Amino acid sequence: MRPETHLALHHVRAAELRSEADAYRLAAAARRPRHPRHLRTRLGWALVEVGLRLAATPKAAAAIP
Repeated sequence: MRPETHLALHHVRAAELRSEADAYRLAAAARRPRHPRHLRTRLGWALVEVGLRLAATPKAAAAIP
């Protein structure tokens, strides 16, 4: 393949990736919760998950000094 052709294909693919990234950023911004209650709910569930993981640790690992 000639270098000019390869470079042209690279530019086309880079433009496609940039447009996909922009679309993803817009979609991610639309999904973000805007109400503070959503943030508290997410934080609460994260703390519950951490607590469950800590409670599920093996007893043998906790007994090692």
